[in-house]
Amino acid sequence: MKREPALIEGTISTLGEGPVWLKDENIYYWVDIIEKQIRFYNPRTGDQDLIQLDRMIGAAVPADDGRFVCAMQDGFYFLDRNTKQLAKIVDPESELPDNRFNDGKCDSSGRFWAGTMSVKGENAAGAFYCLEKDGTVRKIFTDISCSNGVGWSPDDQAMYYIDTGTHEVHRMDYEASSGKLGHRKAIVTIPKDQGVPDGMCVDAEGMIWVAHWGGYCITRWNPSTGEQLEKIELPVSQVTSCCFGGEQLDELFITSAREGLSEEQLSKEPLAGSCFKYKPGVRGLQVHGYRTV
Repeated sequence: MKREPALIEGTISTLGEGPVWLKDENIYYWVDIIEKQIRFYNPRTGDQDLIQLDRMIGAAVPADDGRFVCAMQDGFYFLDRNTKQLAKIVDPESELPDNRFNDGKCDSSGRFWAGTMSVKGENAAGAFYCLEKDGTVRKIFTDISCSNGVGWSPDDQAMYYIDTGTHEVHRMDYEASSGKLGHRKAIVTIPKDQGVPDGMCVDAEGMIWVAHWGGYCITRWNPSTGEQLEKIELPVSQVTSCCFGGEQLDELFITSAREGLSEEQLSKEPLAGSCFKYKPGVRGLQVHGYRTV
């Protein structure tokens, strides 16, 4: 029997992104970049909640002290979940007011990796950064069009990265203890008729799952061979990201967007911006959080 993605009612976002499973709380959360929100969903009860912010947010990761670390419109911030107050850490692009942060994740050592993009659609205006555990920031790449998905192999020997403008998923040798990266090379090229790569995650078998903006799907790939293993079709065109969650880490939680769609387009895909769940038959990896020194 073919498995189908299930709609999660009431989850429409303008630009949903960056889903995360909080194991200790048994909840999913994701960001709505345009509406400046972090949104929460409890799969046991169906309850939803949100934190309203005052600036665009590209990604939020849990920190070891109970706060979130956020990659935002103007840099990295701590967010107190109780008071909803932001505390700035650093803005590595203070001289670039037309850029904002987009997607990001933490590695197993507790570093936060996130990148930027132009809000005006300028090509190669962004960069990719690593927020170290002491609050300093390291610039990794420049000339990035739209910094997006990040992930690591189960053995921590490889890091995967998507700059949407390249239509590719890249691989780098990775050293967990230092955060050093090796040679960057393309391992997957998304076919032009399947949109462009957006967010991504990695499963326990080491395969990568890629969300397709403009492609109506999520795909699974073998990063060693570049072979497409599976394609999960969705009723929305702008699929943005995915993460594994659930108590057994056997659910794929998928976000999407409705930003930029015309009234005519929205009439054809009324679920645009919704979140979905899918049982892929494989488990994922536990999400890592930011570690403060």
